[in-house]
Amino acid sequence: MNSVSADVAVPRGYTANPAPLREVMSLFATGVTVLSVGGEHIHGMTANAFTSVSLDPPSVLCCVAHSAVMYEAITSAGHFGVSIMEAGQEGLARFFADKKRPLGPGQFTGVDWVPGPRTGAPLLNGSLAWLECELSAAHEIGDHTVFIGDVVGSSRGTGEDGLLFFGGAFHRAYSPGR
Repeated sequence: MNSVSADVAVPRGYTANPAPLREVMSLFATGVTVLSVGGEHIHGMTANAFTSVSLDPPSVLCCVAHSAVMYEAITSAGHFGVSIMEAGQEGLARFFADKKRPLGPGQFTGVDWVPGPRTGAPLLNGSLAWLECELSAAHEIGDHTVFIGDVVGSSRGTGEDGLLFFGGAFHRAYSPGR
């Protein structure tokens, strides 16, 4: 294990430059999700800033930039869906990350999805798993908001391998036992 030298001690009041932080965070492998909101503000967005928070009560969090359409969609709707992407869904992950895709209902044209039974949020067919969440808290931090959702519904698909993001690229995470 490498130790951190005294040369990298962080001075009090230090503000990180976003470019080196982005480079360092690219070394942290994350799962890939598509967040979604249905109804009047229907929208989907690829996100890897997602994790579980608590099992009791069941809750998760996602981080969304204030400049993202999803920020207003979640804030207005008060709920969101999460599709945990299967390794073969890289194309969908790229589509929902593309800022040039159509907005509103048009972004779901040709996408295989079903409305979540609790929230109506689009849940992408073929995903490893799905969650539906009611917004329980929102914490603004810098240029993002951390949205915490109480899980009101969840289900698992039949896929086995997950989609990871690491080093600025998508990768396959093989299921145990393969």
